[in-house]
Amino acid sequence: MVRVRYRAVDVLVVGAGPAGLSAAARLATAGAGRVEVLERERTAGGAPRYSAHGGFGGAADGPAYARRAVAWAVRAGATLRTGVSATDWAGPLTLEITGPAGRERITARAVILATGARERPRSARLVPGSRPSGVLTTGELLQSVHLHGMRRERLGRRAVVVGAEPVARHAVATLRHAGLHVAALVTDLPRGAERPGTVHRPPLLTDAAVTELVGRGRLTGVRVRHGDGRPGLLRCDTVVFTGDWMPDHELARSGGVLLDGGTRGPAVDGAFRTASPGVFAVGNVLRGVEPAVWAAAEGHAAAESVLRLLVGGEGDVTAAPVVVEDPLRWVSPNRISRGGHGRPFLLRAARPLSHPVVTVEQEGRVLCRRTVRGVVQPWRSVRLAPDWARAVDPAGGPVVVRAGDGEPVG
Repeated sequence: MVRVRYRAVDVLVVGAGPAGLSAAARLATAGAGRVEVLERERTAGGAPRYSAHGGFGGAADGPAYARRAVAWAVRAGATLRTGVSATDWAGPLTLEITGPAGRERITARAVILATGARERPRSARLVPGSRPSGVLTTGELLQSVHLHGMRRERLGRRAVVVGAEPVARHAVATLRHAGLHVAALVTDLPRGAERPGTVHRPPLLTDAAVTELVGRGRLTGVRVRHGDGRPGLLRCDTVVFTGDWMPDHELARSGGVLLDGGTRGPAVDGAFRTASPGVFAVGNVLRGVEPAVWAAAEGHAAAESVLRLLVGGEGDVTAAPVVVEDPLRWVSPNRISRGGHGRPFLLRAARPLSHPVVTVEQEGRVLCRRTVRGVVQPWRSVRLAPDWARAVDPAGGPVVVRAGDGEPVG
């Protein structure tokens, strides 16, 4: 018979990436009681641990940012446990935990889900062909090179990158760092996120799709179809699929936490409260990838909401859902409750749009109409100020966000 250890904490944070660590540090600093952070990896810090590039606030690179975030949480007094997984729920605020010490059931006054996001692998993208080696996602590539020191001898010699959003640039830089030649980037979009002035850029095939992986045992090439129907073959022994982020929402789903149809992550209001009392969600589990500094800022804001819960309860959590219409893909937060609308809303488009007019309505009432200047790209979120949310009736019908009068970018 397997023994189960029962314990209680004040706040249980699942995930030790930027959002979870930031929330834990703020809570511990504020004296929230016992704050425990669970991380299934052996090392805390999340994706920045193997993101050896800039863009992490004051930190020189991702690993430095991760080390600083971990140190901040630990110094503040949070308990950080690595190599442990939250596998299921045993009650509304009780989680089943598995780790080196065996099985546990931990009950908390508040649970924060900060489990992050992942890229869809080749199989989930339904790219046909055999199963040769040399097929990676960006995350697998970055870990192989920056954590495990893999180089050309083991990775390959000639690579193709599928995607042209900003993360594809990091894939190209990492491949070159490992000694590979990047033959091309392939995207089904009309343009890529190229940085002006970049030298030695690989060829960029736009309006194109990878239709098949070629090779048995080892990848030998990828077949592509251009927008005009022309087929093609790119010779390579490594292919990296970038982007197409998916929230790591399995734990939320198994606990019956309401998910949003657009983001595919937990549905939350501006205070990061889910529809399940006492359960919060924050960071990239909400919608896929935003920068680490943004996720950390959300963690800090979510901690303030948790502190209010610990002191006096959540109050009224009645919330109106927020939904989008094509050509928008999702909005986050996607619930509006009374008093829970202090953070900007993030919008993502399904395709490039030029100067779209964003309109927000509830039951025929126009709450907001604003023009977004410039080109809105599918890989970058647009921020929408939340002032209009005060006029929403939380007990009313859905709040609908539309983007009109914007012309698709060719």
